[in-house]
Amino acid sequence: MTNASMATTINAAEAAHFGALAAEWWDPYGSSAMLHRLNPVRLGFIRKAIDAHFGGDGKTRFPLAGKSALDVGCGAGLLCEPLCRMGAAITGIDAAPENIDAAEAHAALSGLQIDYRAGEIAQQGLGQFDLVTSMEVIEHVTDPAAFVAELARHLTPDGLLLLSTPNRTLASRLFLVEAAERLGQVPRGTHDWEQFLTPEELTALLADAGLEIVEMQGIAFSPLKGLHLSPNMALNYILFAKFV
Repeated sequence: MTNASMATTINAAEAAHFGALAAEWWDPYGSSAMLHRLNPVRLGFIRKAIDAHFGGDGKTRFPLAGKSALDVGCGAGLLCEPLCRMGAAITGIDAAPENIDAAEAHAALSGLQIDYRAGEIAQQGLGQFDLVTSMEVIEHVTDPAAFVAELARHLTPDGLLLLSTPNRTLASRLFLVEAAERLGQVPRGTHDWEQFLTPEELTALLADAGLEIVEMQGIAFSPLKGLHLSPNMALNYILFAKFV
């Protein structure tokens, strides 16, 4: 899993789209407001996965102390910063240099040491990490299979991989693309529904890379609960996986 790779997965148009939003990434009421609402839900799942995989008790403040972590498609650092606060030596990589600039500026204000990089993951000369995460990214790359292979290549043999992505269903087309974008919940042009992966498709890509899913949950919405973890995967789902 340590051989050099020439894989290219960045979609230049997607990178430019998200780079143009960099200045508002940390504004909970700006163009990334949906991510700010989604992040606590993802973090709840992520913390439980970390404890389950690394033998934590759910109580320690630094469950990733002594661990290395890589967040691929990190944006301006919404996940990197919590992982850093959990004790990880964290590296974040994103396709858009503007996002990395925003991430570095925010980390400096927060007093956090995070290694941020812009560009293709395969071209960074990075080693392997105990934890690899990629949230809402695989639906934006040019080659999902190559992307998953790169994530696996950067994972230690006993490491933990965490992914989340929208599902390709009629419900996601209506609510995540048509309604959310038309009502201004997410910026226009953020999603291409045809690029969404079903759980079955992503499971197959992970298996091809030698990984098996340990747990998968949906991220659903209801007026009473808002965004929450659920068995219903019609809109979005999150998973953690390990090598077979």
